[in-house]
Amino acid sequence: MGSGKGKQHEILDNDEFLKSLATLFEKTTASKGSIWLTHKRLTYEDGAEPSPSSDPSKEYSCLLRATDGKSQTISTHIAPSSLPTFQAHYGTLLKSTMTQTLRKRDKKKEKARVEAAALKKKKIMDGVLVEGPKRGNGRKKRERLQKVKVRLDEARKKLEEKERQTK
Repeated sequence: MGSGKGKQHEILDNDEFLKSLATLFEKTTASKGSIWLTHKRLTYEDGAEPSPSSDPSKEYSCLLRATDGKSQTISTHIAPSSLPTFQAHYGTLLKSTMTQTLRKRDKKKEKARVEAAALKKKKIMDGVLVEGPKRGNGRKKRERLQKVKVRLDEARKKLEEKERQTK
């Protein structure tokens, strides 16, 4: 079967699909490409199968499709009875191929976000010391500090309430 764009599209049985998927993984790791995997319930366009609302006990096949986005698209239909064994083989294949190509997650941003949250929490819990003259020079600064103190007190109350709810 072929599509109009020159891509090769094949519907294979489950074992052949897994073999082709392994070769597709090997091909893309060598050329630093990507693979898109789609897994969904198989729908029938000709109306031969009833809709899910008409018979809820009916089991449907799955459609699994893999493509490199350039030249090859492979698909397979998985019967509900063979799904557990197929998923086991499929999972093993994914684990063996993805360990070679996946990079470790950069945790610097996560660490910085956690530290910023801890700093914000510390600032909320410590509060603000309002000092300065009530009149004359520094009065505006004191008023700003009072407003900040009110906001931090509200934030502290919300934070304490949230901690009580999680306990």
